[in-house]
Amino acid sequence: MKKYLLTLTFVFLGACASSGPKHLAPTDGVKVGESSSLRNLVPASQLEQTAARQYQDMKRQAANKNALAPDSNPQVIRLRAIAKKILPYAQVWNPDAQNWKWEINLFVSEEVNAFCMPGGKIAFYTGILEKLKLNDDEVATVMGHEVAHALREHARDRLAKSQLGNLGANVLSQALGLGSLGSQAINQGVQLVGLSFSRADEKDADLVGMDLAARAGYDPRAGVSLWQKMGQLSKERPAEWLSTHPSGESRIYEIQRNLFDVLPLYAKAKNTTVDQLPDYKP
Repeated sequence: MKKYLLTLTFVFLGACASSGPKHLAPTDGVKVGESSSLRNLVPASQLEQTAARQYQDMKRQAANKNALAPDSNPQVIRLRAIAKKILPYAQVWNPDAQNWKWEINLFVSEEVNAFCMPGGKIAFYTGILEKLKLNDDEVATVMGHEVAHALREHARDRLAKSQLGNLGANVLSQALGLGSLGSQAINQGVQLVGLSFSRADEKDADLVGMDLAARAGYDPRAGVSLWQKMGQLSKERPAEWLSTHPSGESRIYEIQRNLFDVLPLYAKAKNTTVDQLPDYKP
């Protein structure tokens, strides 16, 4: 029985790895490879529906506390203008993104945080804008990073991996038509707001986010000044957004190491060449 179950497990994993669309990385820009095939264990549509419900709940609760910035707020207008430039390039990394119902809202909170849930639900907190005094290039870097988590489907991958410990029983149930591993992962009440990712996911989001910002005409060198600001803030008071992220020094190193791949995208967006780009000034 154990041998049969083990064989069935590998067959099931192989089927999941080969099923579902492969989101190929673009041939230009940063080099990060394909998204994890394990994500196919979790139904994208169900996860996006769950994210949409949680996002609407968050908005409703914030509105009841007068903590949801109105559409007329200058920072909301600013965020949406930046998103309007970035989001057309989302489908470069995930073709499904063209069908997402994107939203971006600003929540009044001192917390230094931002996120993008599956299906394109973006949130910024006033704390990250005010405490770090971000310029547009830096905002685009943060936004690109968070959008990249959604495009690369890190939440799906994370939930799939969290279920693999119980894979034996679940695979048998799946084979007998008694349940779905991915559906169980979603139905267990997972909270997508504040979901933490691995350091590998964070690095992936840094690079893809930098790529998105550059394509949209935002200077990818802003990642360096962003993480310098983050580093200074973390010395004064650790930020929630930093608690699950790699160190600022390692991120700056990776950004600088990959600038060669994204500066041509930025130069193209600015109708110039890399050699003609001015020095970056935060």
